[in-house]
Amino acid sequence: MRGASRGSRQVFLPKSMTPDSDSAALDRQLAYLVFRLTLGINILVHGAGRIFVTLGGPGAEAFATTTAAEFTKTALPAGLVHAFLFVLPFAEAVLGLLTTLGLFTRWALALGGLMITVLVFGTAMRSDWNTVGVQMIYAATYYLLLVNRAQNRFSLDALVGKNKG
Repeated sequence: MRGASRGSRQVFLPKSMTPDSDSAALDRQLAYLVFRLTLGINILVHGAGRIFVTLGGPGAEAFATTTAAEFTKTALPAGLVHAFLFVLPFAEAVLGLLTTLGLFTRWALALGGLMITVLVFGTAMRSDWNTVGVQMIYAATYYLLLVNRAQNRFSLDALVGKNKG
């Protein structure tokens, strides 16, 4: 048994209940995996659902046209908005897949964070502050995953030895 200090008293726990460095490291790696998978699947389904009509999505062109209408009262050029919105579902699908697989993780997270930055800008131009708040949660998620990428043990990057890049 190991002793754990609780204020002024000593509490004895079985060794199996005290985290050692190997156990704590594995916990961090598993937590990272779950967090990365959750974001990756979320972004992948966002994109795929907008691209493929068979998944109930409108199709990329219909998505771009419908969503672009929400930006008509902003100073953003309509053609640029439409082009971005047409490409967005494909970017989401690719970045979501890469994040889910843990492949090219650094770049998938960095580009995903930049994608969210652009979305925050456009949404702020519409003064849609509730949506900006949700997008800020995505930005924080990308940040946390990127700065903790050293925990990316369960990934294709780690499998092929590219966790450094």
